[in-house]
Amino acid sequence: MITLRDATINDLYLVKYWDTKQHIKDCDPDDEWNWEVELNRNPKWREQLVAELNGEPIGFIQIIDPYLEETKYWGKVEKNKRAIDIWIGEENNLNKGYGTTMMKLAIEKCFKNESVDGILIDPLKSNTKAHRFYERLGFTFVEERIFENSACYIYELQQNRLNQ
Repeated sequence: MITLRDATINDLYLVKYWDTKQHIKDCDPDDEWNWEVELNRNPKWREQLVAELNGEPIGFIQIIDPYLEETKYWGKVEKNKRAIDIWIGEENNLNKGYGTTMMKLAIEKCFKNESVDGILIDPLKSNTKAHRFYERLGFTFVEERIFENSACYIYELQQNRLNQ
């Protein structure tokens, strides 16, 4: 069974180790997460979660309110949205359905707040496997956008589409 728990500074070694993995670098080439600082901060606009399979950490999820997020990474964005970052740490846990379960848990967590009307994601334009993954979950393509130095596709899952 996969569960989500709050990430803490005790996860520092683990998330830094996962950051060295090529499959994670390939999905997130520009980001420097500054884990030593960020795992000690708990701003109202963000949740950082570790996904565990039967008590063993297998992945990481970050959920933010892109309207309130302080770096304004998403630029101009409407209120009542959430944005999700997700990855699985070890290669041997890929392609087993864990990412789907993790995303479904994150989506449920986002839409538990009834004012949230959409969830945004920004996979790299080149990551066609991620595009198919998000589309299977009901996300629809919105636009192409450059974030930092990377071309990304923006997808959104709208609350009203989830209930159809």
